Amino acid sequence: MFIPAAALRIAPVVNVYSTLVMIFSLTMAAPLIVAYIEGDTALVNYYEAIVITFVAGVLMRVLTMHRKRELQARDGFLLVFLVWTILPAFATLPLLLCLPDLSFTDAYFETVSGITTTGSTVLDNIDALPSSINFWRCELVWIGGMGLIVLAVAILPLLGVGGMQLYKAETPGPMKDSKLTPRITETAKGLWFVYAGITVVCFVAYRLAGMSWFDAITHAFTTMGLGGFSTHDRGYAFFDSPLIEAITVVFMLVSAINFATHFQAFRERRVRPYRIDPEAKAFLFVTLASAGLIAWYLWMRGTYPDFMTALRYGAFNTISIATTTGYANTDYGLWPVFAPLWMLFLCCFASSSGSTGGGIKMIRALLLVRQGLRELVRLIHPNAQVPVKLGGAVVPNQIVFAVLAFMSIYGACVIVMTFLLLATGLDALSAFTAVIASINNTGPGLNEVGPARTFAGLTDFQTWVCTVAMLLGRLELFTLLVIFTPAFWRR
Repeated sequence: MFIPAAALRIAPVVNVYSTLVMIFSLTMAAPLIVAYIEGDTALVNYYEAIVITFVAGVLMRVLTMHRKRELQARDGFLLVFLVWTILPAFATLPLLLCLPDLSFTDAYFETVSGITTTGSTVLDNIDALPSSINFWRCELVWIGGMGLIVLAVAILPLLGVGGMQLYKAETPGPMKDSKLTPRITETAKGLWFVYAGITVVCFVAYRLAGMSWFDAITHAFTTMGLGGFSTHDRGYAFFDSPLIEAITVVFMLVSAINFATHFQAFRERRVRPYRIDPEAKAFLFVTLASAGLIAWYLWMRGTYPDFMTALRYGAFNTISIATTTGYANTDYGLWPVFAPLWMLFLCCFASSSGSTGGGIKMIRALLLVRQGLRELVRLIHPNAQVPVKLGGAVVPNQIVFAVLAFMSIYGACVIVMTFLLLATGLDALSAFTAVIASINNTGPGLNEVGPARTFAGLTDFQTWVCTVAMLLGRLELFTLLVIFTPAFWRR
């Protein structure tokens, strides 16, 4: 029987992918338990979703069982692509089965938004949703935060040599070759250990601050994943608690720092890794300075009657958007336009590489600044050898050029998708901010997609544009786009 060459190439990848699908089906057990405890209407739907997903994984395994081989670099990109595009389709099953009025487009948008830690939603009346559905939405954020492939590498020794290729394909940031431990499996386990440990601390802090058990665990999930989903339509305005907001700010800042830095600090039992991390220092300075600036600006413009109130709302929402979380405790779309636009500007670059945040990452911004300074020096001294340094180390020109290429493609994607939304009749501010919020995995934009509204008002085409933008942003462009190049499919 004739089998196309492309199918033969894909088959080993699908074989490994089948295992991930079967494992992913087991993640639905947690909301199933919630549904059982709460006695909500979605209980049967989770049984059905688990069975469908697991059986699909088994079928993929059976069909490709004779096509096993060691994964190569190219296979890593394909597997990451399949994980981040197809698994959200399986994740829609509880939503589609429980909410029959929800279209597949909206359900897929919701699950992609969760798993890419974006936090945009098309759902209204969230307070009335079954508890298990809200739990599932927030769990997706937490799973996607550290990365599905990083989790797989941690728990699947069968990936073997290909583990490093997968890790490099998915891990955000330009410095993908640095290892925390000699074995990539141990690195992945270490990152997930730190991630889960800080999540537990966040959960306890929320509970002690007055949240219910359910709200505490769901918001711990979305805070650590920087996803922005809430179990309430009013978001953090529902709690109206400065203490809860302060706790959230702390953990948003923690989650937006490279988890490799947290891992090293935990392993060494000291704070030195934070002091020598130029990306963490730049992130904290830019974010905290911007929070103070916006608070002062809102106070001076008379948006709030006193500085402390302005600081409460200004700092919380600025840090939320800068870290690409997307929480809101007020409708900042009503603020003077400088403030929300500055916040959206921050979300493009503020978060650190290796964190759960989105955007181009602070390390790329630092490299761009240093490259710009180098070119200024070369204008004065054309023959001078001026290396680009970061943290006292010389950055290879190859990485600098890769960052420049990344920024070119990033800008092109923003422009193209903004014009696509404009062509559909969406107003300019809504179109631009929807793309910025989606490609940077932030959540709310402005105007029609502002913090007081949802993405439910978008047409199906507009929704798909934003969905693609979220995937592009989470996989940092190259990992997704490389699949569509002719060179990828040539031998």
